[in-house]
Amino acid sequence: MSTTSTTNGTDGKAWRNWAGNVTSQSRRSVSPASVDELSAAVRGAAEDGLTAKAVGTGHSFTAAAATGGVLIRPDRLAAIREIDREGGTITVEAGVPLHQLNAALAAEGLSLTNMGDIMEQTVAGATSTGTHGTGRDSGSISAQIKGLELVLADGSVLTCSERENADVFAAARLGLGALGVISAITFAVEPLFLLTAREEPMAFDRVMAEFDQLTTENEHFEFYWFPHTDSCNTKRNNRSQGPRAPLSPVKGWIDDELLSNGLFQAVCALGRAAPGTIPGIAKVSSRALSARTYTDIAYKVFTSPRRVRFVEMEYAVPREAAVGAIRELKAMVEASDLRISFPVEVRIAPADDITLSTASGRDSAYIAVHMYRGSRYQEYFTAAEKIMTAHQGRPHWGKVHTRDAEYFSSVYPRFGEFTALRDRLDPQRLFANDYLRRVLGA
Repeated sequence: MSTTSTTNGTDGKAWRNWAGNVTSQSRRSVSPASVDELSAAVRGAAEDGLTAKAVGTGHSFTAAAATGGVLIRPDRLAAIREIDREGGTITVEAGVPLHQLNAALAAEGLSLTNMGDIMEQTVAGATSTGTHGTGRDSGSISAQIKGLELVLADGSVLTCSERENADVFAAARLGLGALGVISAITFAVEPLFLLTAREEPMAFDRVMAEFDQLTTENEHFEFYWFPHTDSCNTKRNNRSQGPRAPLSPVKGWIDDELLSNGLFQAVCALGRAAPGTIPGIAKVSSRALSARTYTDIAYKVFTSPRRVRFVEMEYAVPREAAVGAIRELKAMVEASDLRISFPVEVRIAPADDITLSTASGRDSAYIAVHMYRGSRYQEYFTAAEKIMTAHQGRPHWGKVHTRDAEYFSSVYPRFGEFTALRDRLDPQRLFANDYLRRVLGA
């Protein structure tokens, strides 16, 4: 057996994701602290006839990172290598968490253009599964990548960008861990900017009637619909010249910790124990929503603490299909015996040119359904998935879905391009697991 001492190797142990719905038992676990050590770990797995998978913080709800072979933990690959102010880029290693990236950028007066609503994930994990926020003109975190450093199945290190190994770059920005192990990422950045957030309740029918207008007039628009009600909470984030006017510490704690996490946790637990209480609680909760407006640096507006654990399915549908799909989802819930305590989240993204991005080649709307961890989610998710696939929906790669390679080949025009590249870069399937066999084929 090959040595793993240089990569802080340990005997394998059980790995569990954030939601607790996926576990795996690896043969061994390694934590490389350099690209050379990462390459050695990949070569060692191949020599021992084992598969290898990198894992981040486990915020995916699928088994994308699960392995019975060598589990590669990136926590020691956490250096910020270079900030190029003139070129507008930052290069960081794979294990840097988004919250560390945001803090480092802010300290230099810089920012990502857009991001999702949590920042616990590693940069490699977030981009490999297509983490996104909402944006009229700005796309996912993967769409902000300018360069990648990738350790291939033979242990060699490949760098790629729009000008260097462009075919790999087109795919590896959202590579599902199928093409290699990311060791470093270069992101495009811009000068730090302020966002003014305007959050307010709005009736469901009004949101549907004005959806196109709301998405056109605002740089970042999203809304939450509360099942069993006709109420939504809308969020409009737009750039501001300032001055900075953040939420007061007390107001922020009440809204984001006490209500959105503490009280919501209690409500979800009650709903799981007594599902019949959910519709009544939802009506009371939705009426309790109040409007708020504040201005802060971008990442503090984009992100919120998410401490209530859940399981999630999210589909990207063509933007023009959004209103119809959302109305069908609402009608399905109302005609069923389902009891849903979590709101449905709707966001948007512009088309991009990443091979397997959920927004590849088309302006998209994201529709996400959630269930409290430990609840039976299968009936709800199955019904929602039926609606989304009827609209040529593409499931988020890191969230619960039942689609397979045959389906993906029908909704991704460049699917064959990705699988052909995988055949070239990893012909022996060193980076394979059950999830990739299902979604990409054997």
